[in-house]
Amino acid sequence: MESLLYPVLFLVFGAFAGVMVGFFLSKKVASSQFQNLQSQGKQIIENAIVEAEQRKKEAVLQSKEEAYKLKQSVEKELKADRAELKDEKAQLNKKRELLKKEWDSCDQKRNEQDHYQNHLKKKESEIATQLKEAEQLVGKRRYELSRIAGISQEDAKKMLMESLESEARLAAAKQLARIENEMKMEADRKGKNILALAISRYAGDYVADKTVSMVPLPNDEMKGRIIGREGRNIRAIEAATGIDIIIDDTPEAVILSGFNPVRREVARLALQQLISDGRIHPGRIEEVVEKVTKDLEIAMREAGEQATFDVGAHGVHVDLINILGRLKFRTSYGQNVLQHSLEVAFLCGIMAAELGIDVKIAKRAGLLHDIGKAVDHEVEGSHAIIGRDLAKKYGESNEVVYAIGAHHEEIPPQSVLDVLVQSADALSGARPGARKEMLQSYVKRLEDLEGIANACDGVDKSYAIQAGRELRIIVDSGRVKDSEATLLGQDIARKIEQQLTYPGQIRVTVIRETRAVEYAK
Repeated sequence: MESLLYPVLFLVFGAFAGVMVGFFLSKKVASSQFQNLQSQGKQIIENAIVEAEQRKKEAVLQSKEEAYKLKQSVEKELKADRAELKDEKAQLNKKRELLKKEWDSCDQKRNEQDHYQNHLKKKESEIATQLKEAEQLVGKRRYELSRIAGISQEDAKKMLMESLESEARLAAAKQLARIENEMKMEADRKGKNILALAISRYAGDYVADKTVSMVPLPNDEMKGRIIGREGRNIRAIEAATGIDIIIDDTPEAVILSGFNPVRREVARLALQQLISDGRIHPGRIEEVVEKVTKDLEIAMREAGEQATFDVGAHGVHVDLINILGRLKFRTSYGQNVLQHSLEVAFLCGIMAAELGIDVKIAKRAGLLHDIGKAVDHEVEGSHAIIGRDLAKKYGESNEVVYAIGAHHEEIPPQSVLDVLVQSADALSGARPGARKEMLQSYVKRLEDLEGIANACDGVDKSYAIQAGRELRIIVDSGRVKDSEATLLGQDIARKIEQQLTYPGQIRVTVIRETRAVEYAK
């Protein structure tokens, strides 16, 4: 036990001694490190102080340099301001001198003006004195003249004014009459020249269509095939087309008669196709009539398009073109209405060019002036009013619309274009060969019109005017009152509708007036 105790104590003591020695050694090392750190801190502080001093010096130098630069710039600006102020001062001195000179000039002008005013006052006083003297002299002269003539001053003045007025009125009347006569002569001469030029420059065909159509046959045996068994074929054709077929002794020909020219053309074309085909029976007839009707509608549309193209009327409504094409198969007194419309359009264009108005508008109005005739058998009223309504419906201009309505004077003309359309319409219808009508039937219709009117009680005179389009009736004012005149006109119009057949419409005008005539003996 004792041998083990001593080594253990020795180890414990050795460990304790080692710990102590380590403590003293670590303390010494720490103190040496602390001194080193302290010396380094002092060095850092000294370096920082030195660097701060250096930066301070640099900042001071930089601030001094910037202050110097600022000073230089301020001095430069001050120098420029001084120079500018000096220039402005010089300019002000110049202006002051100019103002002084102007002021001196104004003073001089004021003095001159005062001198002139004084001079004018003297002149005015002298003139006033002379006027008084002149008035006194004129008064004396007037007194002497009135005393010598034996009339007063007012009477003499009145006589002089009346004499001058009568002379002026007479001279003005003579001048006005001379100018009016010259204008009438010149207008008549120019109008005749323009009409003659339009007629001579237009070269149109003389077209006259008939009211019946004739279909040639290869032989007379074809008449029996057209009639069919118990007449069924001819009845089928008449029912499908609405046209009467006249089969008489005319060799190798069949006559088609009907009021509607379009239906008559459909019947003619259909009958020609049936004859060339050889198959004639009710089923085939209906088929051919339907096909021909469609082909004819296309042909009418193409005719309308060709007419607008020939005239140069662009932008016409499609429906209006279709209606215009129907005029190809419409006649008026034997004249083809589409050809007549083209003639009127060209004549309007020629006269419009001579007068210096719009040629395109004139041609357009001339082409469409009879558009109402295409539907006048479907709509009540005159073709001019119907055409005006159609043109207005399909977007035509106001000038064209009014010219269409006024071309037969249903409404009064308002412009040169309206008169042009009237003149061109009359030229186209009145030229030789344009229209055909039997003279006997024409005169008979006029006589019948006047006879119907004269047969009524209270009618004094009656006149059929405007080629039978108007019946003008003059009644006895003692037998017919104003309220009865309207009834009389209605009665005569109703009798005309019942007893006569006529194209278009007839205007009945009843005129009643009271005249008081006395004679001074």
